[in-house]
Amino acid sequence: MRSVLLIDDHPIVRQGLSRVLAAEFPDLRIAEAVDGITAFERLRAAPFHLVLLDLTLPGDSGLVLLRRIHREFPALPVLVVSMHPADQFAQRTLQAGAAGYVTKGADPRELVQAVRAVLGGGRYVPAELEEAARLVADPPKHEALSDREYQVLRLIGGGRTVSEISRELGVSVKTISTYRSRILEKLQLRTSAEIIHYAIVHGLVP
Repeated sequence: MRSVLLIDDHPIVRQGLSRVLAAEFPDLRIAEAVDGITAFERLRAAPFHLVLLDLTLPGDSGLVLLRRIHREFPALPVLVVSMHPADQFAQRTLQAGAAGYVTKGADPRELVQAVRAVLGGGRYVPAELEEAARLVADPPKHEALSDREYQVLRLIGGGRTVSEISRELGVSVKTISTYRSRILEKLQLRTSAEIIHYAIVHGLVP
């Protein structure tokens, strides 16, 4: 029997994904995790054939978790299932080792198609990812940011202050200020207002 691990902190999302998978793959064993800590407990306790991963999680971001999974379990395919449009994270998730990307707003049939492809040893690249892949030759400046810098960029772009981000991510104000300084330098910007404008222009925030 094949097994899949759903990593998402929203119970209703996990239940919905489980129903779709159970209906199409009756031989699939489904386990759940709400964050990185519980995910690695599950992964180390039993073998899995596939991970479905959300990008917005408590604690480490999904991107950080994706890289950790790929490093510790390099043969385990990870399919990202996220609320974020593919063009916001497509290139970064592929570079981090994801086998594909599906948005939560997609038709359930697309999720089934993606899971079937990845379980079969392939990849799932929707049209948005194919378009994003064409950007690799001329990537935007924010692709040079680390995963944590990218996360902070999106939070500042969403109007969060350094103090608010510090509380949300559980790190010091000084650390967030350092990330902000690196973001400003790498994007050749001067103020938080310019970061917000950059994030909006490049579609990095809703």
